[in-house]
Amino acid sequence: MPQSDFIALPATSSPPIIGLLPAGGQATRISPLPLSKELYPIGFQAVASGRSVRPKVVSQYLLERLQQAGIAQAYFILRSGKWDIPAYFGDGSMLQMHLGYLLMGLPYGVPYTLDQAYPFIQNAIVALGFPDILFWPEDAFTHLLRRQAQTQADVVLGLFPTDQPQKAGMVSFDSSGRVHLIIEKPSQTTLQYMWAIAVWNPTFTQFLHDYLKEIEAAKAQNLGPRSPQELAIGDVIQAGITAGLRVEAEVFEAGVYLDIGTPENLVKAVQDYARLDPEIGLAPEV
Repeated sequence: MPQSDFIALPATSSPPIIGLLPAGGQATRISPLPLSKELYPIGFQAVASGRSVRPKVVSQYLLERLQQAGIAQAYFILRSGKWDIPAYFGDGSMLQMHLGYLLMGLPYGVPYTLDQAYPFIQNAIVALGFPDILFWPEDAFTHLLRRQAQTQADVVLGLFPTDQPQKAGMVSFDSSGRVHLIIEKPSQTTLQYMWAIAVWNPTFTQFLHDYLKEIEAAKAQNLGPRSPQELAIGDVIQAGITAGLRVEAEVFEAGVYLDIGTPENLVKAVQDYARLDPEIGLAPEV
């Protein structure tokens, strides 16, 4: 096409912000379940008319937190067979959001699941949350997005205190909030904060995509037998730090998180969220 035929498009002032909700897990720790764990009812929500309430599924809490930060578009990335999730949320109208659904490819961990969204998010700011984790404060994503906009960090991690480091991605950071090290599920550590949510820019989206391509290319050159190990997204972020990307921490010292993927945490979530509040329908005990 001759150069004169190109039409210059107006530049946008800022990239779109898109939520990603990886839903590729099999929930083996709480199986068998009659539905996808992302749709497990946790607590209730008030309906518009009267004082009646309806069950509220766990992933709706994450969607509401994204929406509170001004994020109106999000993708669930599903394992094949989890069709009850799009059947329940549909196009997102029930939450006044725009929801889409993608199928995960290689079953080697969250990074591969997230990379399925690459064609749709490569020029966007991404807000990552896990749809089976409950967390507070409710405006956490607002804080992460504000910090990313102010500092132009490639990744901003939302940090929460934990007494179970062996189950989390633990984070070492300095007084300015610059992250220097992420250790996945250490058996022993003096670190006190884990990351549970994140925001990143297109630079990290591209880094993730290229990093996985390099891993698969290396596997293809190995002619011997290989058993793929699951890769954690924290490992990829750490690789980004090593490569020179700027990763920062937004610390919620009084924050709380709860992963319903274990039997004991599922029981706690169901019990805490069953307490009704006469003003707003329900309130968890935190």
